[in-house]
Amino acid sequence: MGMGTHVEGFRPPDEDFNKMKAIYDACKAAHVNIPDEVLDFFEGQAPDANGVRVDISKAAKEWKDGDSCMGIEVDVTKLPEGVKIIRFANCW
Repeated sequence: MGMGTHVEGFRPPDEDFNKMKAIYDACKAAHVNIPDEVLDFFEGQAPDANGVRVDISKAAKEWKDGDSCMGIEVDVTKLPEGVKIIRFANCW
């Protein structure tokens, strides 16, 4: 089994995030469908405590140094506005 690494960015929670999360939580508690607008806001995933996930693929690229080192590098000058957190996730 191999391991993969990906990177994602987050904008910290703001007023819009808190409103959408309240709707999301209320729908989950009531066992009703979550509105598409709310699902779209959270990109189809459960809300994350770090805020809104942001696609940072234009700022991140795979990096390799010979045969022994590899990873992901992020050009912080290319991050979308408002991104304050970058998460590197290793998945098996």
